[in-house]
Amino acid sequence: MSALDFYTLFRLNSILHPRMGNKILLKAFCLWALTCFLLPASSNGLVRIGLKKRHLDLQTIKDARIARQEGKAGVGASSRVHDLGSSDGDIIPLKNYLDAQYLGEIGIGSPPQNFTVVFDTGSSNLWVPSSKCYFSIACYFHSKYKSSRSSTYTKNGNFCEIHYGSGSVSGFFSQDNVQVGDLVVKDQVFVEATKEGSLSFILGKFDGILGLGFQEISVGNVVPLWYNMIQQDLVDDEVFSFWLNRNPEAKEGGELVFGGVDPKHFKGKHTYVPVTQKGYWQINMGDFLIGKHSTGLCEGGCAAIVDSGTSLLAGPTPIITEINHAIGAEGLVSAECKEVVSHYGDLIWELIISGVQPSKVCTQLGLCIFNEAKSARTGIESVVEKENKEKSSAGNDLPCTACQMLVIWVQNQLREKATKETAINYLDKLCESLPSPMGQSSIDCNSISTMPNITFTIGDKPFSLTPEQYILKTGEGIAQVCISGFMALDVPPPRGPLWILGDVFMGAYHTIFDYGNLEVGFAEAA
Repeated sequence: MSALDFYTLFRLNSILHPRMGNKILLKAFCLWALTCFLLPASSNGLVRIGLKKRHLDLQTIKDARIARQEGKAGVGASSRVHDLGSSDGDIIPLKNYLDAQYLGEIGIGSPPQNFTVVFDTGSSNLWVPSSKCYFSIACYFHSKYKSSRSSTYTKNGNFCEIHYGSGSVSGFFSQDNVQVGDLVVKDQVFVEATKEGSLSFILGKFDGILGLGFQEISVGNVVPLWYNMIQQDLVDDEVFSFWLNRNPEAKEGGELVFGGVDPKHFKGKHTYVPVTQKGYWQINMGDFLIGKHSTGLCEGGCAAIVDSGTSLLAGPTPIITEINHAIGAEGLVSAECKEVVSHYGDLIWELIISGVQPSKVCTQLGLCIFNEAKSARTGIESVVEKENKEKSSAGNDLPCTACQMLVIWVQNQLREKATKETAINYLDKLCESLPSPMGQSSIDCNSISTMPNITFTIGDKPFSLTPEQYILKTGEGIAQVCISGFMALDVPPPRGPLWILGDVFMGAYHTIFDYGNLEVGFAEAA
């Protein structure tokens, strides 16, 4: 398992805990081998922060396994050009790590104290370690904010505790000026972390998180830094945009532009879709295709969160499994899945053929027994609780989960007009491509050229990813390892099915976050 996979599992768990701050933990696990930033430089009125890259190696993968043992994870459009000017906003170049993580530098206080942070559209708080953090080892490995050295510091002192899967970050709120590029946001409330209770913060080479999500998910209902940029008239347009450079050999890791876009980093026009639920940058997505074949799962629409803090692409286990099968990824051979195919495959087929509602099939077979009212009420949180249970107790739900996947796969086979015998054999093979519990899926690097494109439908337009775009490579020569850019994430209705469009997607498509019009725009990255 790579550090990337480990990071993303925790990151997805954080998506499922919108008020708990679990985002912080997940971001830690893939950011811990990043290199130092170069000093900022200015040209043409734009602020640029130099970037360096570092590749993931096999020792990093081993270290991630150690981290795993320390703590287990339980996450109608139109095409047009917005008049955003050219690149008149503040540009924050980003550091690229394994085409997976992108960081930048900010300053807090007067004079500014520098911190390396994650610019995260999946959270809304700003936090950095405090000089008053005495008893957490992680604080001794990172830059710490010293309020006594800032002439613009204002005491707040209210306690803040952010919970996540295997620990918590706690501290207190403070207020000070925050410099982002050439912009100075005055009187920003942020968290001084005095306790970081996880191995992830020791391993992490970042200091803190700068959230770019909505205030609805801000811990303590703190006004996010981006909101204050707008309220203090620091930006001309209420937008920010990401360009993530996916070329591992390039010097530039990427750019984050506040108040505009940089036209040299995209081709053609952006396709815009509305934000469907404030909190995360959540949009609606249509059908999903593997090669030229529809999976059928999102024909009626699926929710998708556009998240710069998630490395990979995450989606429902049945579809991720079909992708794994199509690209030859090796996952966990699930005995439970094969057992359900063996004992219930014929019955599932017959029940669906006879007209039984697919959502009722597993209940009628007695494999899924749950309180539907409670499930609808708790929504995503119930998934997190299940993910965080011990393996022994979670194992009781595996037959139900396997049955639900088989129902989706049977529907796909019926759509392809397959015979029952062919379908049952196919289902048994799919069981062998199930993602492992920690989400890793390795593939043969020599087979990339034969893999299919994966296509998302957004705003009634196709957005395709080539194998070169959704496969991550580490190492060189015989030591090279290739990792699937897809992770499994299961969220039940009414919130699900849910997709997370992380850096794998954002690397292929330049992304505009339009706060003024509550839209997200995508165009081919240049």
